[in-house]
Amino acid sequence: MSDDPVVLLEGPRSVGKSTLLKEVTESSGGRLIDLDDPATRDAVIADPSRFMGGEQTVCIDEYQKAPLVLDAIKAELNKATRPGRFVLTGSTRHDALPPAAQALTGRLSRLTIYPFSQGELSNVRENFLDTASRTPTAVVTAEVSTTTRDDYTARICRGGFPLALAASSDRARKRWIDEYVRLTLERDVRELSRLRQGHLLGTLLGRLAGQTAQVLNIEKAARDVGLDRVTTESYVSLLEKVFLLHRLPAWGKTLTARSAATPKVHVLDSAIAARLLRLTPEKLSTLDATAQTEFGHLLETFAVGELLKQASWNDDIAGVGHWRTHDGDEVDLVVELDDGGVVGFEIKTGSRVPGAELNPLRKLRDAVGKNFVAGFALYLGERSYTFDDRLHVLPLDRLWNCYGSR
Repeated sequence: MSDDPVVLLEGPRSVGKSTLLKEVTESSGGRLIDLDDPATRDAVIADPSRFMGGEQTVCIDEYQKAPLVLDAIKAELNKATRPGRFVLTGSTRHDALPPAAQALTGRLSRLTIYPFSQGELSNVRENFLDTASRTPTAVVTAEVSTTTRDDYTARICRGGFPLALAASSDRARKRWIDEYVRLTLERDVRELSRLRQGHLLGTLLGRLAGQTAQVLNIEKAARDVGLDRVTTESYVSLLEKVFLLHRLPAWGKTLTARSAATPKVHVLDSAIAARLLRLTPEKLSTLDATAQTEFGHLLETFAVGELLKQASWNDDIAGVGHWRTHDGDEVDLVVELDDGGVVGFEIKTGSRVPGAELNPLRKLRDAVGKNFVAGFALYLGERSYTFDDRLHVLPLDRLWNCYGSR
């Protein structure tokens, strides 16, 4: 707000954007306009310029309910531009709205508000990604992790939505998640687009949850649901735009002809993924081979989500993606820094990491060369150590238990 005239806080519904906006309104002495309220929305649509004027900071909740306010904001900024004039929240990605909504290109700063991170839940200021990308050896400490596999499973199934976390029981949490998904599909998605076969959207979401942490296979999802590929692709985009899914793009496909260019798909919140797949901590703790595979996918979605949250508040990151070769080597998450440095992450479900399991990180290191800052295998064991040149093995909970220098 000290730099940009318009700040947009976008993210899933019920993630805390409105609560944050109220705090911003109070601290800035601004004026709050809630477009989720029908009467307020009707009044703003009738005369948007009247509501956008004045010297106060104008805070608009769920602006996508009346995208024409952006034209009124643009008109105000044409008269006088100063930092912090408008703060908006939206439960739909800005680029999902009609072309008229792009009126503020160059004047608007977008920030994604994710579900709570594990550090936020523990009241810890997380700086793992920042430290790991600057001084990687600083996160390799003698501290022994006490987090058990059952603890990780519980965190995965709880997720980060405030209201789900506040539920009085597991049963109540499941009901909340079911209702959240239903309302998002019935209300937010349908506000974006008229769907010819909208009744299949929930089924498609369930099939895509089954692909979480895997390379996105549109054709398979289309066959499973009974849709054509073009329709399925458009529906996947809609699910992304309402923050139910996240496509992690392929990274570094120009490094070598052996790199694959297909994105991976992640359900944005691990608790929603677990619920869509009807997986509970009890099911995930069994020794059944299928349960172990599903646990691996959920653990990766959970860990990648935690890293993406930290990336969202780090100004030195140029991009994120996954790296996969046609030979089957894969690095789950690659973070590229503004200075060209590259940090790779592999998520492991075991309590130890055999040296051979670091081969994908070795190949990424060899492909990137001197720009390779470090590679980390995050596992469910207890100790941190350096295994090889710029390759480190760390307990997964280091993501939210790192107190290195900033």
